[in-house]
Amino acid sequence: MKRLHTILLGAGLMMMLSGCASTGGWYHLPTLEFDQVDYGYEVRHARVDGMDIAYLDEGRDDQVLLLIHGLGTNAKGWQRNLPALSAKYRVIALDLPGYGRSSKGPYDYSMAFHARTAAGLLAALDIDRAVWVGHSMGGQIALTAALEMPDRVAGLALLSTAGFEGFTEGEGDWMKSAVTPKFVKDSTIRQIAASVHSNFHATPPEADFFITDRIQVRGAKGFDDYTYAVWRNVAAMLDGPTHERLGAIKAPTLIIYGENDGLIPNPYLHGGFTRDVAVSGQQAIAGSELVLLPSTGHMVMFERPEAVNEAILAFVGKL
Repeated sequence: MKRLHTILLGAGLMMMLSGCASTGGWYHLPTLEFDQVDYGYEVRHARVDGMDIAYLDEGRDDQVLLLIHGLGTNAKGWQRNLPALSAKYRVIALDLPGYGRSSKGPYDYSMAFHARTAAGLLAALDIDRAVWVGHSMGGQIALTAALEMPDRVAGLALLSTAGFEGFTEGEGDWMKSAVTPKFVKDSTIRQIAASVHSNFHATPPEADFFITDRIQVRGAKGFDDYTYAVWRNVAAMLDGPTHERLGAIKAPTLIIYGENDGLIPNPYLHGGFTRDVAVSGQQAIAGSELVLLPSTGHMVMFERPEAVNEAILAFVGKL
């Protein structure tokens, strides 16, 4: 367990603590409640299946892009994509249940649960169909939606997506036992920083908020519920696999990975190259497009926003 002692961000795949993160003034940051974190945009709220779902709503167009974040993060992670995408389309970026400003509690937290919740948000906003843009776990949620409710999915843009890589039952059991709410809750400031840096090939200075926000909500009222959601979602990705069903995807699909993704494939259970996982998914989804970005890590949309935005806009423009 010591070699796994790092808070998980993004795909939920294990990373060793590496390097020596500079903690600076992080030990003196004040505690924030989840609803006090500044997203830089107006945060709206809608009721979906009895839950309060927080979301950003930028741009105006009949074509809608639904942005779904990954494990441990929230809608704020799309801040380097919202300006370019919303300049042409309407963009909805939600906080999934258990994360950010959305309701937290002992929910199902399966991939199907998240897909239904995202579709419920669209329905609450009178939106029938959208292009589902998912990062990491958000990509697996989008894949699940395309499989379970294809009429709601106009297209898929999968960024560093989970759901292409398969795990045996034994591998899944190991991962589930390794990641617990206590494991998430007890991460130190240095471990939080190291985990964030592991998601990038070269961490841009603009990414510092991933560290500071995470540190500041450790004392928030809903933090225990957040750690529960992270724990349940690691299991949910394993229990709701999509890799064997990719051939059933009919929606137009764009796939983007950074070639230096340190989380996919899982470096401790599988090893190998991100390119191989990406190509396997692209070959399984008929007609899908694949973009591989060199010198880029897991947080592809944040590390290379111009390239990702350009690829998404070109893809949506052809729908």
